[in-house]
Amino acid sequence: MDQGEKEIVIGLRGRSEHTLDEKGRLNVPARVQEVLRSIGDERLMVVSWDRYLKAYPVPVWELLEKRLLADAQNNPGPEVRRMVEHLIGGVEECALKQGRISLPARMRAEVGIEREVVLDCLINVVRIWDKKTWQQEFKPTPDDFRRFDDRLALFGTF
Repeated sequence: MDQGEKEIVIGLRGRSEHTLDEKGRLNVPARVQEVLRSIGDERLMVVSWDRYLKAYPVPVWELLEKRLLADAQNNPGPEVRRMVEHLIGGVEECALKQGRISLPARMRAEVGIEREVVLDCLINVVRIWDKKTWQQEFKPTPDDFRRFDDRLALFGTF
């Protein structure tokens, strides 16, 4: 990170379940809309990633893009080039319109999103999962919660 470059913290939080309409439009939660309005840009930059979509607010995306391009210059190998090509070449700008964004059909197909989705908001990115995939991958088990308690105890928080 450059000396003058500051880390961006957008403040996206929470998880919610949604149903896409027949055109692949997603109702964006009010809390996410509020965050986007507060930064003055109601667009999300969406890219397919493994088994879900990543949706970045524009300021976060622009910083990521700048860092990706700098990394590609400093590390011109095929792995970095391939990642940069996937992210920058594959990104789609999705503008918030009437409280919704349209998720491109190509992207939905790439990650297996059907109609039921789970949104995971993780500070600077929204992950959009097919609900069945999210349940298989991330739905916490009782053992997970025991480990979570152990980890939270390290912070003095329960």
